[in-house]
Amino acid sequence: MTEVISYTTSGTCCKLMNIELDGDTIKDIEFIGGCNGNLQGIKNLVKGMKLEEVVAKLKGIKCGTKPTSCPDQLAQCLAAVLEEKQKTAVV
Repeated sequence: MTEVISYTTSGTCCKLMNIELDGDTIKDIEFIGGCNGNLQGIKNLVKGMKLEEVVAKLKGIKCGTKPTSCPDQLAQCLAAVLEEKQKTAVV
């Protein structure tokens, strides 16, 4: 089942992420704003990965002196998606 999650970021140059999921796997990501080359790299690296893997690899990464980064914001979004999926699976 394919779904698209739109996530408004906080504290980064990228302002919005549109993440296309196929179940618990990343199918595609569109980044609005931010460092184009770096975000294309992240997009290509995480395509086809399980959400849990991406969260484990990217959570907590900082950009310079900022408390977060684009990869960290992606991890935060995906962690929230996983948490919501767990809640609905339990009910």
